[in-house]
Amino acid sequence: MATRRTTAPAPYRCTECGWTTLKWVGRCGECQQWGTVVEAAEQTGIVRTIAATAPSADRAARPITAVDSRDTPRRSTGVGEFDRVLGGGIVPGAAILLSGEPGVGKSTLLLEVAAASARVGKRVLYASAEESIGQVRLRAERTGALHDELYLAAETDLATILGNIDQVRPELLIVDSVQTVSSSLSEGMAGHPSQVREVASTLIRVAKERDLPVIIVGHVTKDGLIAGPRILEHLVDVVCHFEGDRQTSLRFVRALKNRFGATDEVGCFDMTGAGIAEVPDPSRLFLGSGSAEPGTCVAIALEGRRALPVEVQALTISSTSPNPRRIVNGVDAARVAMVLAVLEKKAGIKTSDQDVYVSTVGGVRFVEPAADLAIAIAVAGAVRNESTPTHLAAIGELSLAGEIRPVTQTAQRRSEAARLGYTEVIDDRSKKLSSALNDVKARARARPGDDVPRF
Repeated sequence: MATRRTTAPAPYRCTECGWTTLKWVGRCGECQQWGTVVEAAEQTGIVRTIAATAPSADRAARPITAVDSRDTPRRSTGVGEFDRVLGGGIVPGAAILLSGEPGVGKSTLLLEVAAASARVGKRVLYASAEESIGQVRLRAERTGALHDELYLAAETDLATILGNIDQVRPELLIVDSVQTVSSSLSEGMAGHPSQVREVASTLIRVAKERDLPVIIVGHVTKDGLIAGPRILEHLVDVVCHFEGDRQTSLRFVRALKNRFGATDEVGCFDMTGAGIAEVPDPSRLFLGSGSAEPGTCVAIALEGRRALPVEVQALTISSTSPNPRRIVNGVDAARVAMVLAVLEKKAGIKTSDQDVYVSTVGGVRFVEPAADLAIAIAVAGAVRNESTPTHLAAIGELSLAGEIRPVTQTAQRRSEAARLGYTEVIDDRSKKLSSALNDVKARARARPGDDVPRF
């Protein structure tokens, strides 16, 4: 059965005289000009225009020098570490996206934020699209997050959530999570890119219109990226990532994007049986017992703007295998292999006939180049069976030539080391790796009161 065409084919028109034809020809049938006949778009008669609208007085453009930053005051969430990441607190109308691995504690953290805000008189609406009201209530009882100003709603429909906003009139909205909420204005199931885009844009529009700060929980993919369309991260004002190792209780909140503050801040938390607790000074979490054992050295890591002491431990065992083991935990395996090569070539510390194990204390990952010198000192101490003084820390990156290179924020790292009682710091002032190892030996042999240069 033949099908009938419902639309005519696009005509061809001469650009010189306007002659049209339904069949393409090389020469115009009117003016006989070659190459002037081109395909013309079909005219629909619909012309879309937009008329200029005069802005109101509060929306009119004005000089940037006339804008008062006090128009957007911050307020604390009640959780100091979360405020640190946000840049000092929540800005009215801000849209915050919090992502993280399943089970890392996103809901526990936000429930604590909601309860802390409720305790200072701020009404909070917690819209849970993944758990029932009873489940959230049980967690709140366990963590002590019960308060009359904290309202709960277990809802997956966007329209109903908006209705709860109109009814409760909260001063903080938490939606957990955006991938499980759906809107009737968009096709597809909850979590579909079009649904995520529609739900997020609606919540952000409500936040801006009402100066209502909203915190949205986002799922992550198996690669650790935020699930859904990339536009989700562009729409929000702040993107935070909640991370941690399941084997340890330590958790970090990092700001990946922040329109209201810096993106190099890190908040530290500790997951306990009673919920999540702030760790305002995590300096002691990544140190050993403090005894001077061979194969240990303290380095100063930088987490955001925080300088943290991290103890690096090394163990070496003689091996007859043609391929000795190189087992690492918490450090970069490639950098450890490079450090071992530099140690053997430039400092005479032979490790090619030994199994080498390098690890950090506390389960922290220390993969920045500033760990190179501490790894080298720890391995050298393990090979020589020599202890590193407990009051000594090492900061520096090693080059293949055996030189010690400076690292970022060296002054801040030294200041943190001094605050924690590390009176000597071995760094790029030693110039060469061999010189740094000699400096460590000199400090280890020195008795209190000896006239040995401090670093």
